[in-house]
Order: sequence, then C-alpha cells, then structure tokens
Amino acid sequence: MKNLIASLLQTQTIPADSLKEPAAVLDQTIKTIIQTPVDQLISSTLDYGINFGLKILAAIVIYIVGAWLIRKIKRLIGKICQRRNLDASLTSFLLSFTSISLSILLIVTTISVLGVDTTSFVALLAGSGVAIGMALSGTLQNFSGGIMILVFKPFKVGDYIEAQGYSGTVTSIEITATHINTPDNKKIILPNGALSNGTINNYSTTGIRRCNWDMSVPYGTDLELAKSTGLAIIKAHKAVVNDPAEPHVYLTEFGTGYVTLSFRCWVKVDDYWDLFFDINEQIYKEFPKNGLYAPVPKMDITVKNS
Repeated sequence: MKNLIASLLQTQTIPADSLKEPAAVLDQTIKTIIQTPVDQLISSTLDYGINFGLKILAAIVIYIVGAWLIRKIKRLIGKICQRRNLDASLTSFLLSFTSISLSILLIVTTISVLGVDTTSFVALLAGSGVAIGMALSGTLQNFSGGIMILVFKPFKVGDYIEAQGYSGTVTSIEITATHINTPDNKKIILPNGALSNGTINNYSTTGIRRCNWDMSVPYGTDLELAKSTGLAIIKAHKAVVNDPAEPHVYLTEFGTGYVTLSFRCWVKVDDYWDLFFDINEQIYKEFPKNGLYAPVPKMDITVKNS
C-alpha cells in the first residue's frame, strides 16, 4: 500500500508560476491516477483496506480484552487489600496507581498495533515525567513518605503523637500530609516526607502513658510527710491506673537550697491532661495544709565597710 500511495503522490515538477493556481496541482494528481491501470488501483486499494481493517479489528480486540483484564486485576488487588486489612487510603491509592499505569500501557499497545510509531510518544512521556519529577521533588518526597506511613503504620487516625516539634491527635492521614489537632485546638499539617524520616513519639500505641510531677521542697523538710501527702493525692484520683505500676515517688535532684521529689503514675491516654491539671491543683491546695511549701529563692548580701 505504501508503494501505491507513493505512486499516486508522485507528480512531475510544476513550474513556480503554475503554483499560483491550486488547480494545477489537482490536475497533475488526477492525471497520475488516470495513468494508473484500473485493476492495479483497485487491487492496491483493496489490499490496503483489508490490511488496515484487520489492524483496526485487532486494536479493538486488544483494547477490549485489556480493559477487561485491568478491571479483573483491580478487583484482585482490592480483595487482597481487604483480606490483609490494609488502610482504606492505601487501598484507594494502590487501585488508582494500578489503573492509571495499566491504562497507559494499554493505550500505547493499541496505538502500536495500528502501525503508529510509539517511540516518540514513549520518549515524550519519559521526558515529561523527568521534568515533572524535578519540579515536584518535594511533593514526590511527601508522596513517598505518605506511602511509607500507610504501609508501616507508625500511627493511625485518633492516635496522640509528638513529631516535628508538635504534639496532638491525628485527625487524618493524606497521601502528602498528616493533619493533627493540638490540645489547644490548633490544626497542624505535617509533611509526610519529614514525618517518615523523623522521630515520631506515639503515646497511643499501648493505650496508657506515664504522668509526672516534680515538687521541690526546702532542705530540712520532712521527706516522708511530703512523699505520703503527694502519693495520697495521686492515689485518690479515679483516673489513675495501677498497671503496669502503682503510683510512686523518688528523690531526683539536690538543688541549691532545695530537693526535688518526682511523683509518677500511669493513666489512660484520653485522661492524661485531666489528671495532670487536677493533681497540680490538689498539690497546690494540700501541701501548705501539711506545712509543705516550695522553696523561696534567697540571696545573701554582704556589705563591707571600706
């Protein structure tokens, strides 16, 4: 068929002045067709039509079968994710990525069956991918970080975490960023790239966390009285749990004019702040009733007569 088209399009050189009239080109083409034997023209046309028709039919069949296979593969991936109880966000991402990748492959294959050279098309896609990747390097890092978080699950929605200098409850995990709400109701958006490469303190992993209070008293204070008073306050609170350990107190510091007692107990994550603030208030009220006061800074001044 290529030979036919070439023979049909071969024309004698037309003088430049005749190009001013478009009809001259048309007349020359018609003369070329007329000079071609009719049986050869019909035969070549039929061969080309049959050949191209078969290519179109093959392309249609390949596209239909390919689209059917893509749907089957997506269903299979969905079932695997469901059996393994993967996060819904991760499942959605995998299905979308699979669908887009396989669809691009199917389109390129279909075009190549029609006889179109796909080399330049693939090169264009590759070049575009490199350019977009360089422009969105930070976004791609967050994107890959989101995948790592969804796969390895260092935290989940509802967990109380501390990361990147912020602490709060995770409200949503998106593919490029994680949203948390701080205790004072601020919404913080943390990039997943930094999260996946940094340190994450997840207070909700075990469901309980330790609560600490440091109470300083002057030298000479009855330590047993201070210990028993503090422990009594803590043990009386309903939010305190005795597992993995009961409330306890240690002498942790010798300062200038004071010693520090550290009271510790365990509490459920959801009750942490309520317990912390309640005990602070109770210590402030009960310690003075037992003659226990915080140390007052002192400064000795010596005056020398010259």
